[in-house]
Amino acid sequence: MSGFTWPWEYSFPPFFTVQPNSTTRAKQMDSWTSLICAYCQFHKITILNLGDAEASDLFNNKTLKRKLSSDAVLEVAQYMTDNGKAQWLDGQNSILVLWRSLEEWAKLLHDFAIEAGLTNSVCTLFELVQGDDTTKEEFYGLDIRVLKVFLKCLEEQGRAELIGDDEGVKFFV
Repeated sequence: MSGFTWPWEYSFPPFFTVQPNSTTRAKQMDSWTSLICAYCQFHKITILNLGDAEASDLFNNKTLKRKLSSDAVLEVAQYMTDNGKAQWLDGQNSILVLWRSLEEWAKLLHDFAIEAGLTNSVCTLFELVQGDDTTKEEFYGLDIRVLKVFLKCLEEQGRAELIGDDEGVKFFV
């Protein structure tokens, strides 16, 4: 398997400094958003811990000896949440990176439930993210907290119901 392909901006030193011009900054924030989403999708990361950000390759280009500051990482995270590409988790310590929209994740889960014949019966959240029948699904291995966000989206659409203390889910057609 080949490695992640970094965009050209990652090799451009000013990319790692928040730009003062508002138009340039908006383009920079869009580029960071695209990079983070692509990186997280490639590595199947849904939760990004912002406390560890400075040490990660994502925000630290060792070749250039440049890294995005903690304040800048928070600014990018806020930009992503403001634009629907992330949601805050644990206060401002981590974000749920939405490299797929909530609706796309919800549809993916619902389509699986229909194909697997899971409608109108209860299955556990553990079965969905760790079950033998889901090993080839994109949601396999998801953090349960993340799965709950996607299932709540389905619940709001009337296509699922979380059961008990959010340990199970019932899908509807």
